[in-house]
Amino acid sequence: MSVFNRDEDDGLSRGARALVALPERSGDNPRSAEARLDEAAGLAAAIGVDVVDKLAFRLRDPKPATLFGSGQVDQIALAARQGEAELIIVDAALTPIQQRNLEKATEAKVIDRTGLILEIFGERAATAEGRLQVELAHLDYQAGRLVRSWTHLERQRGGFGFLGGPGETQIEADRRLIRDRMAKLRRELEQVRRTRGLHRARRQRAPWPVIALVGYTNAGKSTLFNRMTGAKVMAEDLLFATLDPTMRQISLPGLDKAILSDTVGFVSDLPTQLVAAFRATLEEVTGADIILHVRDISHPDSDAQAGDVLAVLGEIGVGPRAPEGHGSGEAGEGAPILEVWNKIDMLDPEARAATEAEAARRDDVAPLSALTGEGVEELRRLVSDRLSTGNRVRTLSVPIADGAALAWLHANGEVIGQEVEGDAMIVEVRLSDKDLARFEAR
Repeated sequence: MSVFNRDEDDGLSRGARALVALPERSGDNPRSAEARLDEAAGLAAAIGVDVVDKLAFRLRDPKPATLFGSGQVDQIALAARQGEAELIIVDAALTPIQQRNLEKATEAKVIDRTGLILEIFGERAATAEGRLQVELAHLDYQAGRLVRSWTHLERQRGGFGFLGGPGETQIEADRRLIRDRMAKLRRELEQVRRTRGLHRARRQRAPWPVIALVGYTNAGKSTLFNRMTGAKVMAEDLLFATLDPTMRQISLPGLDKAILSDTVGFVSDLPTQLVAAFRATLEEVTGADIILHVRDISHPDSDAQAGDVLAVLGEIGVGPRAPEGHGSGEAGEGAPILEVWNKIDMLDPEARAATEAEAARRDDVAPLSALTGEGVEELRRLVSDRLSTGNRVRTLSVPIADGAALAWLHANGEVIGQEVEGDAMIVEVRLSDKDLARFEAR
């Protein structure tokens, strides 16, 4: 599955020296070239590749054969030789022909952004589900790249007997094997999706709200998750430190219990193969009562990163919306969304004051530092308030013998009054529509 070490003579592994080449096109990306190069280098570092040089090239007219112009290809080849780079990472999507031609021209191995991200995911996937998703994405990526394979793929396999015809070429056989394997993986992932759906349905019947963390990779989701739950999920200054979703119980003011879910981090230009493959994982967000969008507010491209996160959520059919009557989130069918402005401890005093002033003007934002814990209790209160928004006073009749139901109402609602009528307890309680549905589904 790995992009590296596919061939015995590749000699590429962790510690390989690499050069990053960024093709810039006008209106292509709102980020600066420097920020994009730094992110690409961070992706390379995530799999132990040593980036020795980073180059950006302005493309007026992308070339079908190599993407870059001939003079730019010469510059890349020269820089690779001078830096003794074994690998060239192109921070864009390459066609199979472009990849093959660049390898010939530079005499180095070439991978594009999609291949690099697939390599990271292949190394990090820890669960059976994660490995299934990565393999499906990798096969989808490789299916279109058999054209760059060598002559053995042009040989034909003969038919049976004299009338068997010319048979199928090796490349056709390989494509058929890939299609068959992908179909099997999709069936297995569909079973995973159904299982997750059953788990979500069971949680919906349970009396506990679900809170989903989403955000750009390295925004600090896992650090916040650990801070709020006391768990020890991997949280490092590393892109895609977390791949597999994790759920833990937390307590919130006024609520007996809630479930917090940590999901995979997003990145700009996330390969479509990965969005499709990880749909089952990201569907955890669709069942959430509230979404916490964790942002690295100290990052210079924080706004652009936020746009990327919302775009991916929209692509998987989870269009977040602001809590009714609150904030300025985008309209959509998903759960209400609150923004968590993380890493305020990394801002200078002036920038921090401006950030906190902006957050104070909005009621859908929580500035905090997941690392130090500053502001986390305020986030707990904000989430609790939002989960209880829309609560109305309901009059419910509960059998006196159903002590569990009465205890549930006291734990999850605000009981205003109660009195006995025959064998029933008439309870006046403040509950949201969702909590009422949970109570009735018990």
